[in-house]
Amino acid sequence: MKYLLPILFLFVLLNVTAQQSTASKQVSSFTIEAPQLKTTKKIWVYLPKNYASTTKKYPVIYMHDAQNLFDATTSYVGEWNIDETLDSINAQVIVIGIEHGGDKRMEELTPFKHVKYGGGKADDYLDFIVQTLKPKIDATYRTKTSTRNTAIFGSSLGGLVSFYAAIKYPNVFGKVGCFSPSFWFGRKEMNDLLAKTKDFNAKVYFLCGDNEGDADVIPDMKNVEHWVNTKRCECKKLNKEVIVKGGQHNEKLWRESFKKAYLWLF
Repeated sequence: MKYLLPILFLFVLLNVTAQQSTASKQVSSFTIEAPQLKTTKKIWVYLPKNYASTTKKYPVIYMHDAQNLFDATTSYVGEWNIDETLDSINAQVIVIGIEHGGDKRMEELTPFKHVKYGGGKADDYLDFIVQTLKPKIDATYRTKTSTRNTAIFGSSLGGLVSFYAAIKYPNVFGKVGCFSPSFWFGRKEMNDLLAKTKDFNAKVYFLCGDNEGDADVIPDMKNVEHWVNTKRCECKKLNKEVIVKGGQHNEKLWRESFKKAYLWLF
């Protein structure tokens, strides 16, 4: 028994330690009413390390799936390490993470309704960001509010809705992080939307892996990027395509790719 007690204590200690938050001290959160979605949303906020000691204003990145961005204890299968990555380069940016709606995630992050999977309520989700959340953020924090200083960033369905956001709200979102975008979801509807869209000015970082388990992810992404290039001269270098050898559809790919995407966008 005298040997068992220390072992039990060690087990409990390790278990408690494993559950401790990995988010940095610059990360906080709050809840806000989302009338467009008829729910409340938990919002995570990352502030740069020098925020409290300056009076300067900062650009803002709006990111989806906040549960996976900052904290291993809330992530699905690993976090993006957004705070650690930005801290390591002393990034001068504010990140706003919006928690997904659990079983409502597919509805929120898809612009079109899929015959098999449903969805199609991204307009409500983006209206919430633009009409409710962004005014709150701009009123609470020292932000640069212009289009060129406002980015939207996500992966998978989050990549899809981020690109869509730049079409729906071109005067709000001037930069897009489009990782492993699920352009297969409503492919025809997306192509129809592209055909009707006359202008596109956002700066876009397209990224996917060549081992994502979806044979269409690369051609779908290339198709959308080709459309982007028809809307402006490639010489402006306003979009970048990265295909990661061996990259899979997971947080590891997105975590390891975020730093380069941020530096290119900003």
